[in-house]
Amino acid sequence: MSEENNNLGDDLKKGAEDALDSAKDAAKKAGDKAGEFADDAKEAVSDFAEDAKETADEFVDGVKDAFNTESKDNKKVLAGILAIVLGWAGVHKFILGYQKEGFILLGITLISIPLVCLAIGAFTMYLPGLIGLIEGIIYLTKSDEEFYQTYQVGKKPWF
Repeated sequence: MSEENNNLGDDLKKGAEDALDSAKDAAKKAGDKAGEFADDAKEAVSDFAEDAKETADEFVDGVKDAFNTESKDNKKVLAGILAIVLGWAGVHKFILGYQKEGFILLGITLISIPLVCLAIGAFTMYLPGLIGLIEGIIYLTKSDEEFYQTYQVGKKPWF
């Protein structure tokens, strides 16, 4: 029986060693797979970060193009339409960078509102709107280069 116990003990020992070797191999394979997965994840995150940065840069460029205040066409059309629609408030003057003239038109309008009770208020109330209408038509009928040179480079504030 002692010999059987020895054989059985040897078999158990060998089985335990085989199981330990198998477990070590499995752990090594799992570690290798985990390392590959981590490398793939790092690469995916890096690619995502690059794509996100590129998309953000494209978005910023698009926004800059959309709101570019140096653009001749956009400023001309915007100033012309705002002069016709909101000329009484001087909005087109603010768009072109003429703050003083914009406040003059807005001030005339605001002062004219309470003066409507008097005859002078009825007359002065329509002046800023008429000025805006005339300037809007002038802005829209000028060529892009002429508008740019006259109102953005030359800074001509009125008509």
